[in-house]
Amino acid sequence: MTVARPRIKDVAQRAGVSEKTVSNVINDYAHVSERTRAVVRQAIDELGYRINLAGRHLRRGRTGIIALVLPELDFTYFGELARHVISEAERRSLTVLVHQTLADRQHELTALDGFGSDFADGLIMSPLALTAEDVRDRDGTLPVVLLGELIQEGADHVAIDNVLAAREATEHLIGLGRRSIATVGGRYLSGGDVPTTGTALIRSRGHREALRAAGLPYDPGRVIAVRQFRTPDGAAAVDRHLDEGHRPDALLCLNDQMALGALRALHRRGVRVPEDVAVVGFDDIEAGRFSVPSLTTVSPDKAEVARVAVELLVRRIEERADGSPPSDGRTTPQNHVVPHHLVVRESTAGRGT
Repeated sequence: MTVARPRIKDVAQRAGVSEKTVSNVINDYAHVSERTRAVVRQAIDELGYRINLAGRHLRRGRTGIIALVLPELDFTYFGELARHVISEAERRSLTVLVHQTLADRQHELTALDGFGSDFADGLIMSPLALTAEDVRDRDGTLPVVLLGELIQEGADHVAIDNVLAAREATEHLIGLGRRSIATVGGRYLSGGDVPTTGTALIRSRGHREALRAAGLPYDPGRVIAVRQFRTPDGAAAVDRHLDEGHRPDALLCLNDQMALGALRALHRRGVRVPEDVAVVGFDDIEAGRFSVPSLTTVSPDKAEVARVAVELLVRRIEERADGSPPSDGRTTPQNHVVPHHLVVRESTAGRGT
């Protein structure tokens, strides 16, 4: 025998309130008293009432689904960021579908155009291969929020100030008396001495600004190339740099995964960290808190990145559904800079930090 699912009507009868009041509690409207809210929630729990989110979204002309498009899911930073985005979306009764592009331009273009279907209400994306023209010239009106260092025009954008962050990290090393600072990931093995796009360019700019402000020369020989921003690449790059006879007294690694590889390479060679070489990373991934030594790093507020991105996307979804742009100028793409801070740990400050 099939038992009928409880309805709002049943919850209202159990709580002794109107169906409208139950709906107000479910939708978290502010004008419901705490006493009434508690009574209704108790009735919901007792009856096992479940909110029909699909029906609610369909009545609003939406799917209740947003897509989160990331380059590589096995990059720890992106995994941690995805967790925050999913949590923030769940607070708004939204479902997140995660898609991996492997930084392939065609995959990113397909995602940017909504995968050729209407299954998602909007898109949060961290692109690596797209250009500003791709974003400006995209087909359709799917709301899009971009994350990261690359494109800052044509769509809403959320990131930390990477130039400032790299400058602060370099200033920290200079303040420790380090003068021969190499940048791991400052260029790519397939490219020239100066990167033209992406993380390497933007973070390297901040590093060079700090050197210039301190009156220190910029030496292209201290720019260590990598194939990718992965742990093995960081280790291989440091090994190669030392084999070539370079003796840096500090490494600015442009992400934590490369920094962890650098720590391993230095350890294998008996180079002491931070006594001989101080090491700084970027992203504040969990592994860096437990490495030996623990890793000094630039820590972006990942929870705030997620909160702002989801908030922006929901706003754009609602504007699209209403069909009438707001009068306060918010239709212009917004560029939001979220906080970061330098977390000083053992890899620059020594044990007991």
